[in-house]
Amino acid sequence: MSGGEARQWPGQSLAEGAAGIALLHLELGDFDRARVLIDRAVSGGVSTGANASLFYGAPALEFVLSAAAGRGLDVPILRMVQNATDRIVAARLDAAADRRSRGELPNLAEFDLIRGLTGLGALLLRRGPDTPQLANVISYLVELTLPVHEAGEELPGWWAPTGPNGKLSDDFPGGHGNNGMAHGVAGPLALLALAMRAGAEVNGHREAIERITAWLATWQCPYWVTREQIRTREIITAPARPSWCYGALGMARAEQLAALALGDRTSAAAAENAAYAALTDRRVRDLTGDGSLCHGWAGLITTAAAIAQDCPGPAHLAELIALLAEEPSAADEAKDGFLEGSAGTALALHRLSNAPATAWTRALLID
Repeated sequence: MSGGEARQWPGQSLAEGAAGIALLHLELGDFDRARVLIDRAVSGGVSTGANASLFYGAPALEFVLSAAAGRGLDVPILRMVQNATDRIVAARLDAAADRRSRGELPNLAEFDLIRGLTGLGALLLRRGPDTPQLANVISYLVELTLPVHEAGEELPGWWAPTGPNGKLSDDFPGGHGNNGMAHGVAGPLALLALAMRAGAEVNGHREAIERITAWLATWQCPYWVTREQIRTREIITAPARPSWCYGALGMARAEQLAALALGDRTSAAAAENAAYAALTDRRVRDLTGDGSLCHGWAGLITTAAAIAQDCPGPAHLAELIALLAEEPSAADEAKDGFLEGSAGTALALHRLSNAPATAWTRALLID
């Protein structure tokens, strides 16, 4: 395995490479094709460097190999890949501790689902609630929710010093608070909730969930919050794309999971109603422009189905999901990948009538 970042191997990308496409073939039981894709994913080496994450490198490969093992295939290198993931997790936790000791705010890539410790925590939880290091990742996320003071102002501990693209920007003076499932605090909330429901609870766990849900109760309308909005208490209410990655569906599922973890059926119902409202408001629905899992149609039906499965009356969303399945945005994607391509769209369609055999939806942290 390689620890360097000079070379890039698209095959090992869960988001857009062969690794992610292999999930579709594992799900469909086409194991010969899946093996070909897995071989392609590792053909140039597998990253264990700073770019390794749930969606790239050794952790991405572990996710796919675990799916293969779950389908009964012999995966002799799985333990080796898991050991590599463990080293990556330890290094990321050490780096986060160093950052905290310097009194600095976190970058999104430190904690988010796509690139950071939330995604790695999702992978550890997939192994089981007693997995070594899972408690350390959960404790890190608990600490991330503690308020911090920067330039005389109180901010949530997940406040990033950059703009949403991870770079310093004049458009985001003083940074921003990201609310999304893919890159923001909805991802940590979903992981904290799923871990608690699985029995992997740490000190301060409940309070951390409550802090994030209180934040989202105020600021869930925009994709992110600026320093100026914090100062003026300006809440943006314009219609926004209801996607999994950013938007009402992803946040609604995270909030529903949190409410269920805390035993709060009233708040769970509020999250379910928010999802229903987003899917029935044409001003919101019409902002969905493609068929992808990440920000398109496939993400809507997959997330809505996850929300429905935890509703006391799943029929509340069933008719909407059926209507979504007939929309023209289900057309073939230009890309082939999992997160933004045709493989993810095909998985979403398959899930409508089949429980996931590979638990592929854990990569989205929706169940």
